[in-house]
Amino acid sequence: MDAEKKNYYDVLEITTNASPQEIESAYMRARNAYSGDSVALYSLMTKDECDSVLTQIEEAYSVIGFPEKRREYDRLRGFNQSGFNLNYSMPSPAQGVASFESRPKDTVQYEDFGSNLIEAKVSKLTAQKKFGLEYEENAEFETEIQNTTDYTGAFLKKIREYKNVSVERMAEMTRISKTHLTALENEELSKLPADVYVRGYVFQYAKVLKLNPDIVAPSYLLHFKKLKNQK
Repeated sequence: MDAEKKNYYDVLEITTNASPQEIESAYMRARNAYSGDSVALYSLMTKDECDSVLTQIEEAYSVIGFPEKRREYDRLRGFNQSGFNLNYSMPSPAQGVASFESRPKDTVQYEDFGSNLIEAKVSKLTAQKKFGLEYEENAEFETEIQNTTDYTGAFLKKIREYKNVSVERMAEMTRISKTHLTALENEELSKLPADVYVRGYVFQYAKVLKLNPDIVAPSYLLHFKKLKNQK
């Protein structure tokens, strides 16, 4: 995200008439996405790049997350303010702490830019459901997976199908398009981006399937480069 090209609403990926609740939700979602714990970011961005985006996110929220600053920002930018209600107030630090202490323990909490505690309404059960795998283990195949050091597209596909993860679900969990996932498995080089992105894709793929990405990604990339050299 380029701060020179994107306004604060673009940074948080919301419209200029977003409600205060939508802004807060977008802020928490964006912070979580670039925190370094997101499956979708493994090996795709460096820590410095993530930190840069996080800085923009914090800056955006520090302005449009607060009524008076948002009014002035919108006025200077010429945005229409008629689509939302700015007559609200942010909770005080004391209110934030009291609210935080009474929250259920199965929720994830974050501290916002203004030091008020806010809640990402994502429970552990939701996360477990989204990324959990349900399949019947095959001891022989599990041993084969553990002993494998050469990962090909066909073998990754075999593991995915064994663990009952459809291409559609894999795309949802990794944020990788179905086209690129299929190209990874079928080793369709012309449909894949640069090597650094391929490595990131495979790293994510491995994480979702509970494989060791530090083994799978380099192995697949080596295989991938050999295929390219054969062309």
